[in-house]
Amino acid sequence: MREHADDPPIEERIGNPLREADQTVAVAESCTGGLIGSLLTDVAGSSDYFDRSLVTYSYDAKRQHLGVSRESLDESGAVSEPVARQMARGVRDVADATWGVATTGIAGPTGGTDEKPVGTVFVGVAYAADWGTQESFATVSRYEFDGDRRAIKEQIARRALEDLRAELR
Repeated sequence: MREHADDPPIEERIGNPLREADQTVAVAESCTGGLIGSLLTDVAGSSDYFDRSLVTYSYDAKRQHLGVSRESLDESGAVSEPVARQMARGVRDVADATWGVATTGIAGPTGGTDEKPVGTVFVGVAYAADWGTQESFATVSRYEFDGDRRAIKEQIARRALEDLRAELR
């Protein structure tokens, strides 16, 4: 599972910035099915900064565990910017973590459309600032990856961690 990894891989490079800032991360995974949590926990000492990973594959799981609105799911579908944003905010707040990261996409080999082909993913990153500062935020980026299901999932998981790392700077 290192075909798409840098050297050293992102899961090894993300820990020090989080640890040094005394910050934590929680992950809401749909299309990656727990892979981000697995990558993070492959690193010794990740308990210093990694709180949890919630695999919220179904609409009901997204609503019940992350507070994703029925309206967003109905209007935009699970693979969308509004849902990724709500997932990232939801896992951040449920875990009371500094950072929430979310993935929702189409890993294939079926399920794609012209608008959202196989390999499409939305990655959300949400930050919890101190109360009263009004500096909390959430960003969402759309990506398209190629490969078989396993390769797409790995690329999504690593991209999500790269997006988190970019926000840490």
